[in-house]
Amino acid sequence: MTTPTHEPVTFGERPLRIEDVLALANRQAPVQLQSDADYRERIAKGARFLDSLLDKEGVIYGVTTGYGDSCVVAVPLHHVEALPRHLYTFHGCGLGKLLDAQATRAVLAARLQSLCHGVSGVRVELLERLHAFLEYDILPLIPEEGSVGASGDLTPLSYVAATLSGEREVMFRGERRQAADVHRELGWTPLVLRPKEALALMNGTAVMTGLACLAFARADYLLQLATRITALNVVALQGNPEHFDERLFAAKPHPGQMQVAAWLRKDLAIDAPTAPLHRLQDRYSLRCAPHVLGVLADSLNWLRSFIETELNSANDNPIIDAEAERVLHGGHFYGGHIAFAMDSLKNLVANVADLLDRQLALLVDERYNHGLPSNLSGAPADRAMINHGFKAVQIGTSAWTAEALKNTMPASVFSRSTECHNQDKVSMGTIAARDAIRVLELTEQVAAATLLAANQGVWLRAQAEDARPLPPSLAAMHEELAKDFPPVIEDRALEGELRLCLQRIAAQHWRLHA
Repeated sequence: MTTPTHEPVTFGERPLRIEDVLALANRQAPVQLQSDADYRERIAKGARFLDSLLDKEGVIYGVTTGYGDSCVVAVPLHHVEALPRHLYTFHGCGLGKLLDAQATRAVLAARLQSLCHGVSGVRVELLERLHAFLEYDILPLIPEEGSVGASGDLTPLSYVAATLSGEREVMFRGERRQAADVHRELGWTPLVLRPKEALALMNGTAVMTGLACLAFARADYLLQLATRITALNVVALQGNPEHFDERLFAAKPHPGQMQVAAWLRKDLAIDAPTAPLHRLQDRYSLRCAPHVLGVLADSLNWLRSFIETELNSANDNPIIDAEAERVLHGGHFYGGHIAFAMDSLKNLVANVADLLDRQLALLVDERYNHGLPSNLSGAPADRAMINHGFKAVQIGTSAWTAEALKNTMPASVFSRSTECHNQDKVSMGTIAARDAIRVLELTEQVAAATLLAANQGVWLRAQAEDARPLPPSLAAMHEELAKDFPPVIEDRALEGELRLCLQRIAAQHWRLHA
């Protein structure tokens, strides 16, 4: 296990934050399950109440009936015990790429947190085994495609239910293994899921919610990085820092917009009005950067609220209220809030890609970069004609930006009647979350390219005899970047450096504005 850098994350009655899920997904925190007797009794009471209903031959959806449209089909008591296995078995039809390890841990965390509310009718033993999967890093191999986001993430979560039962495959200690073999190796008996337990595991929003937690964290860091890149580009392009004046932003006080402008003032070491420039107004990709990035900054609060409310909810069906001795049939598996959050996030993030792409276009074009060499080439004059610097990087950035923008089409508007018209309105929240992750990947590629280009522009500007010293925060970052990304003087393939930069972004390597 990675050395913990986060306090233990305890599943139980305490609500979790996105940061808790991120710490578990990155193996940076120990995992605990609330173990006091009162809590364990509350969980056990729900399972006992279900058993008492079965003894009375009560009718419970998914326990004594078929699933979905088949809810009108009665299941005789002698078949009730077999029904959970049938549920995860016939849902074993996922396709597409497998979720990576980080995403799978986030999914397990989201599902465990939902079940810990004690209104799903599951045993303590099920919570303990899910906890053990996280503790021992036993990761079900989950295909990412096949969920319409209501009834929850049925097909992908069937891989969690199956592996807890010793079926299908897991990743364990870096190897793809049969779940049954891993159980045997650890001396565990696979679970035999009780009535309602497969449904409780599968009929919820854990996949979209886990992905949403990861997407939120990436977007938060990207916001800070895009602000730092913008500051570097203001220096490289000899921009007008008056565009970020505090009194100017007091006139239009969107908090996120004001925050980004404040970060830019700090990066550019602006604590007083600056001397007027011959060029009063920069192009919008510099001048309006706080207005573009500020929309994302202002959206983070409500995005967090949507995601964390879903994370800390019981989102399966039916809800088992053992205290009132009621079974409540509803639709909490519907992932509408996550769908809207992720559809919105991918729009916000793609606008960041577009902003940085426009900044890079200014950097490489000698008509607009205010005296920098064409394509940011650092080649001497006698070799300038055969060197092309960042020309291809800008082309690639244009492609990544276009793909990010293309993926902003909202998934949630593509609801379609499904499953014999029982699921006649669905959220498509998992598709929206997967789209958001893809838009983030592309935008991080744009950020990596623009960061290296901005750093090259700052280096080129520093070669002038009248060059001004960099402000402290930008000087520190420029110096750190130089260790891994030396100036491009003679053309070289930049793929390796771009990939290294992406690794730095994924690890949130640079301390920025938090």
